[in-house]
Amino acid sequence: MNNPIQVTRSSMPGLDEYVEEIKDLWDNQWLTNMGIKHRRLEAELARYLNTPNIALFTNGHLALEYLIGALELKGEVITTPFTFASTTHAIVRNGLTPVFCDINPHDYTIQTENLESLITEKTSAIIPVHVYGNVCDFKEIERIAKKFNLKVIYDAAHAFGVTVDGLGVANLGDASMFSFHATKVFNTIEGGALTFADSSMKEVLNSYKNFGITGPETVEYTGGNAKMNEFQAAMGLCNLRHVDEEIYKRKIIYERYIENLNNIKGINLSLPQKGVKSNYAYFPVIFDGFPLSRDEVHDELTKQNIFSRKYFFPLTNSFECYRDRFTPDETPIAKYIAKRILTFPLYADLSLGDVDRICAIIKTSITNVR
Repeated sequence: MNNPIQVTRSSMPGLDEYVEEIKDLWDNQWLTNMGIKHRRLEAELARYLNTPNIALFTNGHLALEYLIGALELKGEVITTPFTFASTTHAIVRNGLTPVFCDINPHDYTIQTENLESLITEKTSAIIPVHVYGNVCDFKEIERIAKKFNLKVIYDAAHAFGVTVDGLGVANLGDASMFSFHATKVFNTIEGGALTFADSSMKEVLNSYKNFGITGPETVEYTGGNAKMNEFQAAMGLCNLRHVDEEIYKRKIIYERYIENLNNIKGINLSLPQKGVKSNYAYFPVIFDGFPLSRDEVHDELTKQNIFSRKYFFPLTNSFECYRDRFTPDETPIAKYIAKRILTFPLYADLSLGDVDRICAIIKTSITNVR
């Protein structure tokens, strides 16, 4: 059997490059608590993302959870169930109620035409998600948010480095959360960041991720521990040097998939949005009217040692922990897409030959069914 092809594989610098980056940690022995490399990475990411305000965290989930707390949101938050568990959990763990809005069938982002109907006197914010690097309709979201005086926080875990008409997504809304998990386009092993419009939030967020401490003898917030350590920051500094090259490699792979799978009946592909510079984070495929179901395609690939992912499935409003609170029936498009979507392997070092082999299995399955 062929070697396994994973759905993703972490981008890493050369070992020598990373060792050189961490050498001085043995000299200064400053390993955490917003050290030298942490501050360097913040500055370099601010330049790369072309955004004025950024704060690093040990992971994207805690960044989002602490941001919601720091903004002192209350009541209800409108969001999407077509996302990773973290988005919904961060809302609920702050004692707030998520109100689920359906998604668009073409780019899987939040459906803005339904937003206003979901706003009540309890609504305090909107948390849309840029899905697979597809950018939400931020202009309409901004219009609605201003009309009802709501905060807008973007879950941009999939959208590192993405721009729309030259504007970086890090500059949208009141704030954006980025994930630097090992599986992402840019990683710090584990890690995350917040970008935000109000520069005064920097001090508050730094306190939240450090137990709420604001001075040697003062603790003003009920914070926690979410500080990015120096080894994480060092990995980020190395990976940032190569991220543009990594995205270009992903683009080549993405285009090879399109070349192989475009115009096959029953396969719907997510094509780049107009004006959006993509990071090619994922390659999602909708099987709708294809001879095999999504689950059958997934199982066939698995038999061939190729690992795809039902992503996002299940919807967050159908999780066991939210049983009797929410129902996916309220978001029928998201429910429909979640049952049919599969993300194919995509990472910078994936060979074009392996892409062709994956696609050949899909094409062959049509013949075999017939």
